[in-house]
Amino acid sequence: QAQLVESGGGLVQAGGSLRLSCAASGRTFSRYAMGWFRQAPGKEREFVSAIAWYSGSTYYAESVKGRFTNSRNKANNTAYLQMKSLKPEDTAVYYCAAGPAYPRKAADDYDLWGQGTQVTVSS
Repeated sequence: QAQLVESGGGLVQAGGSLRLSCAASGRTFSRYAMGWFRQAPGKEREFVSAIAWYSGSTYYAESVKGRFTNSRNKANNTAYLQMKSLKPEDTAVYYCAAGPAYPRKAADDYDLWGQGTQVTVSS
């Protein structure tokens, strides 16, 4: 059974860093793209970043470009989201997702989701 398991969330002060991990299993992920999304209270889920598993090509939302780095380790089927210079507005539940053949920004294009991990940035 395919699944994604996130870890690495927590509480950090503004300007700090966190690294999220997404461990994937049960699917040949080299054929897919993986995305990171986030959802703040009272807001819609929004695209953060995506990576093409095979090539490693990455895509970012404008709001995180230059601060977040998306990467993956093929050997252990794990995706990472390194977050630096965190801001209070980055506070949200972060989800990793898999599904499309190529990186997409629309959440509906992904059919496998992790359980989410809370990131809280204090000012």
